[in-house]
Amino acid sequence: MSLIPRWEYMTDDAKAMTKKVVLSALVLLLSLWVIRALIPWVIVALLGYWVFKWLSKRT
Repeated sequence: MSLIPRWEYMTDDAKAMTKKVVLSALVLLLSLWVIRALIPWVIVALLGYWVFKWLSKRT
């Protein structure tokens, strides 16, 4: 049984569009997963940069 009902009856254009949509969704999910993992590191880096600027301005 195919994952998408009536896959064998779909036109080639419809199959290509379906594959592009699935690929785009997977890329989007992968990007969101990577960005979500990097957000804490970006926050730490920004805080470190601001502290460094603040300390270097004081001297």
